[in-house]
Amino acid sequence: MDAGGATGLLAERVALVTGGAQGLGAAIAHAFARAGAIGSVVDRETGAAYEAGWIALVADVTDEAQVEKAVAETVRCFGRLDVVVANAGVVPPWSDTSNLDLAALDSTFAVNVRGVAATLKHGARAMTETGGTIVVMASMNAWHALPAQSAYTASKHAVLGLVRTAALDLGGHGIRVNAIGPGPVATDALRKRLATRARQGGLSLEDAMRQAAAGTALGRMVTEHDVAGAALFLASDLSAGITGALMPVDAGLR
Repeated sequence: MDAGGATGLLAERVALVTGGAQGLGAAIAHAFARAGAIGSVVDRETGAAYEAGWIALVADVTDEAQVEKAVAETVRCFGRLDVVVANAGVVPPWSDTSNLDLAALDSTFAVNVRGVAATLKHGARAMTETGGTIVVMASMNAWHALPAQSAYTASKHAVLGLVRTAALDLGGHGIRVNAIGPGPVATDALRKRLATRARQGGLSLEDAMRQAAAGTALGRMVTEHDVAGAALFLASDLSAGITGALMPVDAGLR
């Protein structure tokens, strides 16, 4: 789906996007705005610019009270909540199992799992009477493991469990819950991680990017716009019969 060509797909919908100040979250919020949605961008820091009809709320998803407050403020400002995107997440440094930093594991789960759980909990409470859609940012690591990524992979496996359970719990209230599973996305954050690995003796940034692109059926890496388009589809009525699903967005990763 071309997220830029979906004008009106979310007309009059109120959305909340966590981790929305930059990266994938910002791309999703912009796509939603172009599709007619209004709402809030929630992040630990505010971003540079937001679409008309959107507000910035500062919150850390590891703090349940802050998540609850952000949801309540969104409802107070806009009168309702129709769409929640639980996008906030972290990628810890790579480490093999024998050298796993358990403090890093805990901090990863605090954001990627506890933060998603809090967002699901309070987003669902705000939608119980009206129904709505919740889109959770998972990863290809939700169903697939890679070496030296046990903390991240475990967190995304847990996210998929949350999504599948929430879909069963909330379907009776007219709330759909789905996840997106991106492969490697050509973001600034990914480039920084690859550059760090290059300095540690890995492939150069350019070679790593070429390798990632060559490993897909489309011969390219996924973009932020690809992921935003998937989020738009799952948030809209086009996916009205879909819940409890994980949608891969990986350019046909082989």
